[in-house]
Amino acid sequence: MIKRSAFTVFFCSVLMLQGQYTDQINSNRPGASIGAFAVGKNIIQFEAGAAYRSYKHSGYNNATFGGKVGFFAVRWGFLAETLELTYEGIYMHGNLTSNLTSVPNVQLQKGFTQNFIGLKYLIYDPFKKEKEVNVYSWKANNGFKLRELIPAVSLTVGPNFNLGKNNTFSYGNVFNNLYRPLFYQNLNTTPDTEPFMHLRATLATQSHFLGTWVFVTNFSYDRYLSDYPEKSYILTLTHTFHPLWSVYVENQGIRSTLYKDTLFRAGAAYLLTDNIQIEATLGSNIKDTPQILFVNAGVSYRLDFHKDYISAEEKEMDALKKGEKSAKKLIRKDSRGERKRNRNAKRRN
Repeated sequence: MIKRSAFTVFFCSVLMLQGQYTDQINSNRPGASIGAFAVGKNIIQFEAGAAYRSYKHSGYNNATFGGKVGFFAVRWGFLAETLELTYEGIYMHGNLTSNLTSVPNVQLQKGFTQNFIGLKYLIYDPFKKEKEVNVYSWKANNGFKLRELIPAVSLTVGPNFNLGKNNTFSYGNVFNNLYRPLFYQNLNTTPDTEPFMHLRATLATQSHFLGTWVFVTNFSYDRYLSDYPEKSYILTLTHTFHPLWSVYVENQGIRSTLYKDTLFRAGAAYLLTDNIQIEATLGSNIKDTPQILFVNAGVSYRLDFHKDYISAEEKEMDALKKGEKSAKKLIRKDSRGERKRNRNAKRRN
């Protein structure tokens, strides 16, 4: 169901050598991490939602920002089961309230905080071989095995584009316009400006264990080719407690010379159909420069054009079966014709 969800664990045990396709949707939602697996060849998947975020910054006399966020992603599996092309976009719209003067000043802020196009490649897949099932032992099939901790590993790389001439959220900073708020004009400095393009690389791992648990890690190097390169990690643990329900907890750490933070998220996902997932998340950080609270809801939808791999032997067998079927049909036709000729001969006699 979801990238880290154990919904997919039930199908990983029957994955064939040629692919990682599952019967249920494999979403990167909820949460911020990305799973190690691609969506599967000939799969087009949409992941979208809305969020509300509240910021309060003690460093600017408790200036606040309250905004609505729209997120949208498109994932396309192509050429091979291990390849995926992804677009991720985040757009924010809200009011920045400055308390640096006696009369609070309210500014409307809007713009993209992310426009990322990336290519994911599955480097290592521990589920390539079919899982052996012991028909005599439940414990053997469901007990913990150390080898289950060996993760799948993928690498996602690509550029992020800064759209808009006057993007007020450079480097994702909602307080960017308050940078040196009182004196920056006198000092001949300006707010930070993000370049038109920078690069991001994410190494993702994904481990499945105890049948209903999934652990995902992301290690990213972001904003390469900008003034403020950023390193981050995300740790996500998901548990499926019902065939249609899963819950997760997540920890994210961000480090750059411009911004440092630690965030926590928790949420749940529900499998509406094999191709539709809905989810919700609550989250916060642990500091006040700024303090962040957020809530979001989203949906993932899959268009499934996947075709199972057919080997040369299977194709040859299908051709033989079709040939046999055609031959039997021709024999039956000849038999009916022969019986008809015999009946006509008897009548003439």
